[in-house]
Amino acid sequence: MPAALLSIQQLLRPSLPTIEGHVDYQRLRQQLLRIDQLLLQSGLEVQFIADTFEHWKADSKFKNISPKGQRKIQIHASRALRCNIARTLLMEDFRGLAVRLADSPLFQHFCGLDELDRVRVPSKSTLQRYSQWCDEAAVRRLVDQLTQQAHLHPQKLRLRAPLDLEACFLDTTCVKANIHYPVDWVLLRDATRTLMKAITLIRAQGLRHRMEEPALFIRRMNILAMEMTHTWNEKDSQKQRKKVLRKMDKLVGCVARHAKRYRELLDQQWEQTEWTRGEADCVLRRLDNVLSQLPAGRKQARQRILQGQLVPSKEKILSLYEPDVQVIVRHKAGAEVEFGNTLLLGESSQGVIIDWELFQEVAPNDARLVSRSVKRIEEKLKIHVGALGADRGFDSESNQQWLKEQKTYNAICPRSPKELKKRKKSWKFRRLQRRRSQCEGRIGIVKNNFLGRPLRSKGFASRDLAVSWAVLTHNLWVIARLPERKAKRQTSPQALAA
Repeated sequence: MPAALLSIQQLLRPSLPTIEGHVDYQRLRQQLLRIDQLLLQSGLEVQFIADTFEHWKADSKFKNISPKGQRKIQIHASRALRCNIARTLLMEDFRGLAVRLADSPLFQHFCGLDELDRVRVPSKSTLQRYSQWCDEAAVRRLVDQLTQQAHLHPQKLRLRAPLDLEACFLDTTCVKANIHYPVDWVLLRDATRTLMKAITLIRAQGLRHRMEEPALFIRRMNILAMEMTHTWNEKDSQKQRKKVLRKMDKLVGCVARHAKRYRELLDQQWEQTEWTRGEADCVLRRLDNVLSQLPAGRKQARQRILQGQLVPSKEKILSLYEPDVQVIVRHKAGAEVEFGNTLLLGESSQGVIIDWELFQEVAPNDARLVSRSVKRIEEKLKIHVGALGADRGFDSESNQQWLKEQKTYNAICPRSPKELKKRKKSWKFRRLQRRRSQCEGRIGIVKNNFLGRPLRSKGFASRDLAVSWAVLTHNLWVIARLPERKAKRQTSPQALAA
């Protein structure tokens, strides 16, 4: 924490309007006011501002920052924290949250935007910058601090009882990426659309090569895509699919040649356009991303459709825009195979998430996640995990021995039916297993009410950060619903004298 944070003078703020007869609004209002108390009483807001100030201070440009500049950074840091929590709680996009902030005095009050003389609401671009205000580690520290405060100092957060961290319950799920079903020939259609739209932008700036209108190439590819879709109904479907794919491959090759010429033209003559170098680089990166993957995508489509060969999962391109997406085999009803990243969640008995990990690569077997999760919990929260519950996918002989050495009660469902029948005789095992079954519901709450299905953040780093914001908001939401300590009654001097 920095040596001294400037004390920000509280501005005159109007009181919230009184809304009568609306139960849902009253519930939301009480929830936000309680979360506001938790942010202040736990010191999360001060810690977030301090981390922001240290990060900015490390930059040479802000080494000798003035008090006015420091005060401005502190105000934006506080708003970034609260706007990210509000956006996650409402499941809004940036534009939608900007409208809600402009329209709702309640959210203006929560985000610290309501002033007596004016209300200046951040734009959608500012809210997007707020979403990338800090890294994932900073948000994780806030979650750990909130959990420790609720466990060690419940009276500080006005909780009736300390947060119970005796037991931990683990489960894994798939966080789906925002991509369509990865069909090989559809990658050729995606490449055509992206390249031709980029060329359209370049041509609008006056840089042109001789070629047909880009919209014609997109139209031809769409026609071929529809033909490919309807080949399943024909008798010689395999032959027709190969015929259509050869046309698509020839067309996308022509598109790639045009895109390469326009890429060189823009790189050399960008000064003749109205763009800045940064805006030109944005279009160049869009072209480079597709052109670099297109040869492998064309080879993959030919190998799958023309040659009838399988492509190894490690080599297969699932999306041109999301490279860190894995094929996750779930063997569940309606989700035999999912495309995204594996997420490990560990929750306490009261539903507070105390550990999580989003895997960029293919996740290890569930049994290998037990020791690393328990060690991470004990290291971050400075506690001893007394009991661990999970489904049979987490069970192994090594885990049984390791938990015994750690003196942690093993409530993991055993793989062996005989061993399960034997362990069911223990009341403690039965109780923890009943509680463990609620992990599926907790996963559904986190994914549906805080992450979104699918998660719309692009890139693994952004998805990892979004998961951390979802965990922080979820824990604030859970702790805000816990029973509060009753305030002590102030005894009047007259009563004492009597």
